[in-house]
Parts: sequence; structure tokens; C-alpha cells
Amino acid sequence: MEMNWIDGFRIEVALQGGAVVVSANREGLLSLANHLQALCEEPAHGAHFHLDATTALEDGSLELIVERVE
Repeated sequence: MEMNWIDGFRIEVALQGGAVVVSANREGLLSLANHLQALCEEPAHGAHFHLDATTALEDGSLELIVERVE
């Protein structure tokens, strides 16, 4: 799956009061939208992507895994 990032993106994933909060600037939200659309176009059940502080998220962010199911 091709990951299409918008220049200047910022995304953070945190646990706040028992809820997972995804905070992002405009470019980050557009990047996430691109990734979700690409995931929808993947033919296989179980297709997924991982984001974490070492690959795309802000330092200190929780890992985010988004998986396609049928």
C-alpha cells in the first residue's frame, strides 16, 4: 500500500482519560484520509497500516494500527 504524505504533516496519538485521541494539523488529517482511502482500495481482508513515533507520528505518540475487515 502506498503511503501518500502531505508535506508538513503532524499527527499525534495519545491516551487521555481512557480515550484514544488523534490530534493532527490539516496536512496530517489529509495524510490520514489518503491512507484510509488507500486501505479501502486494498483487495485483501486484513490489509493494514502501522504508524508510530519512529515512522510518522510525533514523539511520545502511541502506536496506531488501522486494519481493514469485511
